[in-house]
Amino acid sequence: MRTGFWLAVAGALVVASVLAARDRPGSPRPDVRRSSSGPALDEIRAGDVAAHLRFLADDLLEGRAPSTRGGQLAATYLAAQLAVLGYEPAGDAGTYFQDVAIVESVVNPSFTLAAGPGAPFPYLEDVVAFSDVQEPRVAAAGEVVFVGHGIVAPEYAWNDYAGIDMTGKVALVMVNDPPATADEPQLFGGRALTYYGRWTYKFEEAARQGAGGAILIHTDESATYPWQVVRSSWSGTQYSIPAVAGVPQLALKAWVTDRAAREIARRAGRDLDALRKTAATRGARPVPLGIRASATIAQTVQRKASPNVIGVLRGTSGAEGVVYTAHYDHLGTRDPQPADPQGADRIYNGALDNASGLAGTLEVAQALARGRTRPARSIYILFTTAEEAGLLGAQYFAGHPVLPAAAWAADINIDELNMAGPSRDIVLLGAERSTLGALASQLAAERGRTIGPDPDPGAGHFFRSDHFPLAKVGIPAVSLSQPADFNGRDPEGQKKVQDEYEANRYHQPSDQILPGWDYTGAVNDLRFLAELGWRIANLTPMPAYHSNEQFARPRIGVPPTGAAQGVQGTAGRP
Repeated sequence: MRTGFWLAVAGALVVASVLAARDRPGSPRPDVRRSSSGPALDEIRAGDVAAHLRFLADDLLEGRAPSTRGGQLAATYLAAQLAVLGYEPAGDAGTYFQDVAIVESVVNPSFTLAAGPGAPFPYLEDVVAFSDVQEPRVAAAGEVVFVGHGIVAPEYAWNDYAGIDMTGKVALVMVNDPPATADEPQLFGGRALTYYGRWTYKFEEAARQGAGGAILIHTDESATYPWQVVRSSWSGTQYSIPAVAGVPQLALKAWVTDRAAREIARRAGRDLDALRKTAATRGARPVPLGIRASATIAQTVQRKASPNVIGVLRGTSGAEGVVYTAHYDHLGTRDPQPADPQGADRIYNGALDNASGLAGTLEVAQALARGRTRPARSIYILFTTAEEAGLLGAQYFAGHPVLPAAAWAADINIDELNMAGPSRDIVLLGAERSTLGALASQLAAERGRTIGPDPDPGAGHFFRSDHFPLAKVGIPAVSLSQPADFNGRDPEGQKKVQDEYEANRYHQPSDQILPGWDYTGAVNDLRFLAELGWRIANLTPMPAYHSNEQFARPRIGVPPTGAAQGVQGTAGRP
C-alpha cells in the first residue's frame, strides 16, 4: 500500500513537471506548423524531452535494472504517460504490461579460472564468467581447444570446428569475423561485421558443437570496446530467459583478457599470434592445446518477471501496425569495489542509454496522438525490458506479438538520442536492407538531410538493439544511431561530445544528464521519425526486405539460415 501510494505520488509530481516544462521560458519554439493531416510535429520539444529525462535518469530509479523497484517505477511511469496520451493498453489482460519471465544470477566474485600449470586467473582482472546452467553451483572442466573465430558458415565454405568432437571440451575463441582478403573483399561482409563475428554467435555455436564451455579472447580492437566495458557488463546481476528444453547449454561462458589468453597459449607451448595467423585462413583446423581449463561458478539464482510496456493508437484499419521500440532498462547499481573512493557513484543512471530514447519515443508518441487525423495502420509503442541483458524483452515480444509477425509494417527503434547538436545526416541502421530505405531517403531529401551510412560498420550495431529480434522474424526494421555529419556552429566540438561519451561514459555510472547537451539534433531526428512512422502507417504496399536479405525469408515461408538464426538472448550487450 505504501509503495503504491508513493509511486502514485512520484508519478503525479513528474507529470506535473513535464506539463510545466512545456511552456518554460527559453524552451525552443516549434519550427514547423501543424498540418491538416499527419503528426503534430510541433509537439516534439526540447523542454519535454529534458523533463522526461530528469525523471527517468534520476537516482530514484536506481539504474532501472529489470525486476527491481527502479525498473518497475520506470515501467509504471511509461505506462502512465501512454495513458495520458490516449494510447490504449496492449499488454496482458487489458493492461499496458506484458510480463517477461527472467532468471537473475549473480556470480560470486571469488571465481577463478584455472588453465594448465600456473596460478588461476582472477575474476574481473583477467576473466569474467557466467553460465547457461541456472543452478547455484556449476562445475566445468575440459581440454582447451583453439577454434579460431568459432564459425560454421557453409555459404562461405568456412568451418572452424571441422574434424573435431567438442563434447566436454572448452573452446578458446576469437571474436569478430575473419578478415577479408584481396581475392575476397566481401568475405564475411568486408568491413561490416556480420552476426558470425558477434560474441553472442560464438557462444551459441560452441554450444551447438557440444562444448562444455567457451572462452572468448578480448582485445579492444576485435571487440570494439575496452576491457572495462566487459567488466561492467558481465559482473553483478546477469539476466537470461528460463532454460528451454532441447536448447544446448554451456556450463562455462567466459571472457579473458588478451594477456590471459597469451598466457594460456604459452602454458600449452603455443604462440597465440601464430595461432591467430593460421586461423585467418580458410581451411584452418581446430588446435587441441593439451591443457585443461576448469572452473566452478558459485551463483545465486532467482526467477522473476519484468514487464514490457505496450500501448496502441488505433488506426482506421487495426489489422496491421507500425511499432516504435525503446528499452527502459539499464544496468542497475554497481557493487562496491575495493578501490572505490568514499562516496563513489555506483548507480548506472543510463541517461543517454536509454533514458534519452524513452523520452524521445514519448515525444514521438505525443506527436502522433495529437495529429488531427488517424493513420490507416495502428501505431504501437513498445518499451522493452532487459535489452541490456540480451534483448530479452524484444525477443519475448517477437515470439508473443500482439499482431502476427506478417502484420507489422515496420519497427522504428530509438536507442540513444543525439545530444551533440544538429546534423545533416540521420543514421538509420538497416535502412538499406528493406524498402524503408527509399522512403526514409525521400523524407530526408524533403528536409534537406541525408540518410547517413553506418559510421562504424565493424562494430555490428545492427545486431545490438531491440529491432534485431523483430528483424529476425521478418519485420522491416530501422534503428536510430549516432550521426557523423554535424552542421552546428562547432562541428568539431560536437564530434568531441560524442567521442567523449563513447570513451568515458558508455555503460558507466557517469552516463548522466550533462548541462551542455544540445537538444536541437534530437528534436530534429524525432520529428523525422514521427513523420516516417506516419508515412509507413499509410503506405501502400506493405514495406518489405529486399529479396537478397536473410530477413526476407520468414515472410516468404523460408526459415532463416546461418547468421540469421536464433539469438539466445545475449545480443544486447556490447
